[in-house]
Amino acid sequence: MKSTFNYLLIFLLLLGTSCGKDDLSKIMTNETYTADTESLDAEGLPIRQFSAQSPEMPEVNEYTIELDRWDIPNTNTDVAKTTANLQAAIDWAHEEEYSRIVLPTGEYLVGKDVNDIYYGGIEIYENTEFVFSEGAVLTIDTNDKWNYCVLRLNGDNIIVRDGEIRGERDTHIYTPREDGKTAHDEGHGICVWDNNNVLIENMKIYNVTGDGSLVLDSNDVTFKNNTIFNNRRQGISIVGGVRIEISDNEIHHINGTSPQFGIDIEGPGRIDEDILIQNNYFHHNAGGDIVNATGENVYILDNVMEQGIDSKYTDGPIVSWHKTHNIIARNTVTMINGSANGRLGYIQYSSGGEKGHNRATYVHDNIMNNCGMYMYKSSDADVRRNQFLGYFLAFSDFENVILVDNLVTYSETETNLRYCWSYRFKNATGYASGNYLGEELEELPLSETEPYTLQCVVDGW
Repeated sequence: MKSTFNYLLIFLLLLGTSCGKDDLSKIMTNETYTADTESLDAEGLPIRQFSAQSPEMPEVNEYTIELDRWDIPNTNTDVAKTTANLQAAIDWAHEEEYSRIVLPTGEYLVGKDVNDIYYGGIEIYENTEFVFSEGAVLTIDTNDKWNYCVLRLNGDNIIVRDGEIRGERDTHIYTPREDGKTAHDEGHGICVWDNNNVLIENMKIYNVTGDGSLVLDSNDVTFKNNTIFNNRRQGISIVGGVRIEISDNEIHHINGTSPQFGIDIEGPGRIDEDILIQNNYFHHNAGGDIVNATGENVYILDNVMEQGIDSKYTDGPIVSWHKTHNIIARNTVTMINGSANGRLGYIQYSSGGEKGHNRATYVHDNIMNNCGMYMYKSSDADVRRNQFLGYFLAFSDFENVILVDNLVTYSETETNLRYCWSYRFKNATGYASGNYLGEELEELPLSETEPYTLQCVVDGW
């Protein structure tokens, strides 16, 4: 097999002749779509018209917590004294209207019984920038609760940065509830519950029994330059969030209890909308990297997703449901041994029925190493200039798919299934131009009116 570079060279040389001006103009202006017409950028993607509003602190008035004054241990001991006295210092600083509170170097063991299922940590209030000094760590004490927050944000306009939050998954006591269940999957590093204008930056969040952070019914929340790893349920869960930006983070080794994704957008009955996931590095996440079950206007851009050696995906790397709306572009996805879905870098699940919106899913300029994509029982997809290296591109029971200038290559390891590693359709309508199977231009006779089926044939054409 020739190198990917050679495929791309051929791809670029033939790009100009792959379709006529009239056809290109038609597909670039959405005239073939039954989906809503959108304002597109030069690459044909919907222009992002939202951004998360950052916190704006009042005049900086800084207080560094005085450990001796408040009698706060910083040696990872005496959980009751540490929790009570550290919270008292934070409360006092807030009442005195300090806008920046600095936690000195040291290890702080926190936690207190609140009720039968919840174990409390430390609370940070509105209009506060909470800064960890170098080497400062908050650790939740071993407990037997279903739910906890190491750090709970209480109010709007909050920044948390430059520190380390550590869970206790290895020593947690998984006491059964009355129903016998022992998942205990709601232990969180940072709880963003009903908050507005929040920035979580340069934090290390790990070893919790649930999510590195849970965003619940919050607006304008930004995660930037964080490392989130070895949590049991998720890296970040969005359960009701509007204008959420997650950028330049490393999220890895999420494992232990379902769903086990790097980022999970899943707020049934809530509003999940205007979400940007960009320039993140995902790897070794057991469920997958990004799942969107309920989000609208979700941009998944410029991320690197690697299954990782000795790692297995349950679903991922990228999963969405057909009632969601996604722009998936310029990501690099690498799979090794696949998942329950095979080696699909992107799969859109569907149980059929109405989508609840009339927008297209955009999949542009992604590189999928050793994996492909599959969408079914839905409609309206704009798929352009992707590389599906060693797997297939497939649509089943799908209306109005636009395929332009994509590249599919054969698998290097499963050569006896060459045709299955190509373009596959079942009852699909749409338009196709300029798509390649290896070095060959592949004529795909998609029609805008007549459903097209191209069966998978083992061992040849």
